[in-house]
Amino acid sequence: MKTSIVFLLCISVFPGFSQGRVVREDETGFAECNVFFPGQVPPEGYTEPFHVKICQQYNKEPRFATLYSTKDKIPLYSAFKFTKSAQSEEENWLVEPQIDDPENDLHEMVHEADIGGTVANLGANQALTSDYVGSGYERGLLNPSLLNEEDFQMATYTLTNAVPLSPALSKSWHRDIGRVVEQALIPHCSQMDHLYLLAGAIPSSVQVKGKVSVPESLWLAACCDAPEGWSLGLVKKINDENSLADLTVGELENQLLPGVHLFKGSCGEDKQSQEKREAILQIVSQIRSGEQVGKSNNPETKDRPEEKNNNQETSGWVRSVAGIIATPFIKLLELLIYIFVELVKFVFYFLWLVVKRVVGTILDVVYSLWNGMVSYLKAISMVLISIPYDVGRVIINIFLGFLQIVRDVVSLTYRILSIPVGFILHLAAFPYHTICAIPSVLKDVATGIGGTFLLVIDASATVLHGFYYLACHIIKRFVPKSFSDD
Repeated sequence: MKTSIVFLLCISVFPGFSQGRVVREDETGFAECNVFFPGQVPPEGYTEPFHVKICQQYNKEPRFATLYSTKDKIPLYSAFKFTKSAQSEEENWLVEPQIDDPENDLHEMVHEADIGGTVANLGANQALTSDYVGSGYERGLLNPSLLNEEDFQMATYTLTNAVPLSPALSKSWHRDIGRVVEQALIPHCSQMDHLYLLAGAIPSSVQVKGKVSVPESLWLAACCDAPEGWSLGLVKKINDENSLADLTVGELENQLLPGVHLFKGSCGEDKQSQEKREAILQIVSQIRSGEQVGKSNNPETKDRPEEKNNNQETSGWVRSVAGIIATPFIKLLELLIYIFVELVKFVFYFLWLVVKRVVGTILDVVYSLWNGMVSYLKAISMVLISIPYDVGRVIINIFLGFLQIVRDVVSLTYRILSIPVGFILHLAAFPYHTICAIPSVLKDVATGIGGTFLLVIDASATVLHGFYYLACHIIKRFVPKSFSDD
């Protein structure tokens, strides 16, 4: 059986209001810090646009979670787990770059002194060290460094985990938180890893340098989400630093914003172990009165340690016997519940299979009908579309055939008419060519006759010249020279 413990410290100051630039919530990188909440569910009800969720990382590891108000420049709560008590290290304050400059490449807290000019609008949505200098207020940590070790302790020194507190109030806050967590809460939570702590502040109208809101009250809520858990609440008022009044989770939530739920299911507040609750209240009472846990300044209490031990042993023996007797019945009840749950699961699974099969069959039939209808409409559409195409093609073929017939008729007519026309033309041209040829023929005849006559004359002259030449040659050969000389 899982129940819880809740612890509250409240320090009243003044109520109020302040201004700041709005930065909306972004869940993208916050899931890594859900381990700091029971059931990994952060508090609900913080819905204002200036409420910014921060997963506080240092050396690339999530250390705790914070809900920061950019309007008031203070955290509304820091969620963390107890790691190990340690002495506070030297303060080296850090800032969260993503609050002022969401486009910045720095994705985890960095030292304020080293940030330089790498972050745009630095201080527009968060407090800086300069806001506290000379104000009379200290940077009070919601998540106290003394409840953390090593890197976890270094990570607490971020200004997104700090609120303005007077020096005395800051000292009282850290002292009481440390004693309550170490002496009252941790010893009575059977699993320390299941102890979830929420330290918060309620802003007021009082501002430091007109920028950073001074808390109206501080509170711490703790949830022990483990077997035999319990829940209680405590309040610390500003006018009496040593007073502690007990509260429940519901009473604490009523003092916060409307609709706020700190823990999932109130962390078992209605199923708590009264014995552990009373034991925790007794320790808190000792812390309230300034006594050491386990000791008392009352002489009567000192004289009765043996009686107290005997009562504790008796109550422990009774619880053991009751546990032995109740165990079989609890196991039987668990078995019956398990069988009932499995039967319900089987019935729902069977119904799911039936519904799935029926719905699947109906969908298959509908799908088949749809496919058939689509195919039929597609075929009809194709036929309707092809009709104009086929008609047009037939008309074009008929027109082309008609043109071919006309062409053949014209060609045949031309061939038929070309024969007599040619003959007539040749016959009509014959007289012209005959008459025109007479002068040419006569000229050729005259030329032939003249040529023949000249040829006869040339031949006669040639013959006579030959005879002359021959006679001269004979005379020269046979007639004596002297005779010829005489």
